[in-house]
Amino acid sequence: MALLQLQPFLSDVSLSKTPNFSQFHKLAKKPRTLLFGQQPLLKPCNQLKKSWQKLGAVAEEISIGAQDEGDQSVIQEEVVGQKEAVSYNWTEEWYPLYLTKNVPDDAPLGLTVFDKQVVLYRDGSGVLRCYEDRCPHRLAKLSEGQLLDGRLECLYHGWQFEGNGKCVKIPQLSTGARIPQSACVKTYEIRDSQGVVWIWMSHKKPPNPDKIPWFEIFERPGCRDNSTIHELPYDHSILLENLMDPAHVPISHDRTDFTAKREDAAALFFEVTERTDRGFAGWWGREIDRAGPNYVHYFLRFQAPCALQNNREFIGKNGEKHYAAGLFLCRPAGQGKSMLIVRFAITSKPPLLLRLIPEWYIHQNASKVFEQDMGFLSSQNEILMKEKVPTRELYINLRSSDTWVAEYRKWMDKVGHGMPYHFGHSTISLPELPAVVEHAPAGFVANLSASQPAKGGIGTMHAPNPANRYFRHVIHCKHCTNVLKSFQAWKNALSVAAVVSTALAILISGRQWKALLLFSTTLCFAGIHICSTAIALNTVNFIRTHRRL
Repeated sequence: MALLQLQPFLSDVSLSKTPNFSQFHKLAKKPRTLLFGQQPLLKPCNQLKKSWQKLGAVAEEISIGAQDEGDQSVIQEEVVGQKEAVSYNWTEEWYPLYLTKNVPDDAPLGLTVFDKQVVLYRDGSGVLRCYEDRCPHRLAKLSEGQLLDGRLECLYHGWQFEGNGKCVKIPQLSTGARIPQSACVKTYEIRDSQGVVWIWMSHKKPPNPDKIPWFEIFERPGCRDNSTIHELPYDHSILLENLMDPAHVPISHDRTDFTAKREDAAALFFEVTERTDRGFAGWWGREIDRAGPNYVHYFLRFQAPCALQNNREFIGKNGEKHYAAGLFLCRPAGQGKSMLIVRFAITSKPPLLLRLIPEWYIHQNASKVFEQDMGFLSSQNEILMKEKVPTRELYINLRSSDTWVAEYRKWMDKVGHGMPYHFGHSTISLPELPAVVEHAPAGFVANLSASQPAKGGIGTMHAPNPANRYFRHVIHCKHCTNVLKSFQAWKNALSVAAVVSTALAILISGRQWKALLLFSTTLCFAGIHICSTAIALNTVNFIRTHRRL
């Protein structure tokens, strides 16, 4: 339609570039009669100027990707001009806050959604509560407080709050004085759904339970679920891009597990079956496999604001149909940071070998996968913030690998205006305020380590940093925390046993006893090595072999 409206101008100006002012000035002096819809229409000078401005804007869009003109492998604009925006308010959504099983029982938990700070905790009855993370007294963070008798206490002056956000105790209050009515904290609506805590961010509009994502596979008989949670140092939109990009898996994650092999990298096909204001969906798979007898294809669905799932159906050995799904819930924690809940579910019984793999090892392998991409995604985040232009001016999206990425950024074009900031395919909106860098509760050194994992934290880019994986995953996972404590306890016990055994071997004169004690010492050192390796797997970042010092 836009090209049809521009047709009267095409005989005078090339669309390869935006008309300059001298061209416009020359034409403005001599308005001409133009044909539009087979009717003569005389354009006044000011009307012609507006038309030229529209022409310039559209011509600029057409010129994007001119270097790839005619290249069918590159995704071109389907519609000339900006996609129509839809009504959207980021606060009127449910966001995945945390895995229910990992919410601490004995301490408050500080979290963020688009840099809005909230605190999550369990009251004396085990009910989950969520407040704005600041005390109404002097704005101290309640997440730095403690739980006393089911109440949340601010550790700055000892003010205590109950489940509904009402202040019930002020130690410094005079005898007989009443607690001020304004001494209460702002509360947020939360829901526990399918093992995930969701938060509704709006205080103006009541929560809409129909917007909470519902995943059918978790309700199917025999469903087995393995869930992990990770804190990551880049924007949630870049994280979602990465998760909906199957083309990078064989290269970036080569041999990380048995499913990723570099030689399997190939052209992919994508079939978009659904586009709505709430997301998109479609099929994808390897192009070379489409005609094969063992053809495997996947169904991807993105659901606003930040839920992505990859589904697959398959027939088991007994002929029964089974289902497998990878679910990724990406919370926009704030500028340059996000939190990801990963859930893998399957309805068939896994092989015995897979069942023997401990859960903590699967979790650390997931951390390894994210670390393999971390340098790429952190630098991508940095470039987008520096360039301040839409992704279509920076990306070369291929039809055979990047279709979902293009779909996601085009969806951002429609709804991004209702977010605190966004990078769309054709539009952007930058943050109004700069990012706030806070010190981690564990201390300044830990904060440096946790905030720059892509750069190796303290030290050079390639030096291993033992703190990063711990602060990104282990502290958020009860299972891995307990496993790490167990390995540390065993290591300490074996170290003591090795010292005692060695001392006795020196003191005892009998050759048989000496040999037995030295053998025991050897076993202790072997156990110490195993424990140290397990501890390192839970705390030390993955570093590619060719990048090591």
